[in-house]
Amino acid sequence: MPQSAVKPIPTTWVSVRDPHPVRPGSVLLYWEPTPSGGMNVVARLGLASTDVPLATWPDLPGDWIRVVHPTLLETIGLHAALSVATKALHLANRLADV
Repeated sequence: MPQSAVKPIPTTWVSVRDPHPVRPGSVLLYWEPTPSGGMNVVARLGLASTDVPLATWPDLPGDWIRVVHPTLLETIGLHAALSVATKALHLANRLADV
């Protein structure tokens, strides 16, 4: 397994009934068993103003975490990079206005 695939993903457990949106940069992962013995897995990504569907994996068999984990890890890394780039752009714009 590649080294990036074994990194832990920051996790916060929430109730599915929790009415609050997903925090920006966080991923809400929901799974439920299927009649065939697999799992339907859904991921939602928290953005600044809302949360959006990130991925859906229907009827995953066996160890579905190995399928889902790389996507979540890459998404969290991409969100962090975009956040840093956005802050840098805002800082550059403020400095240019001075």
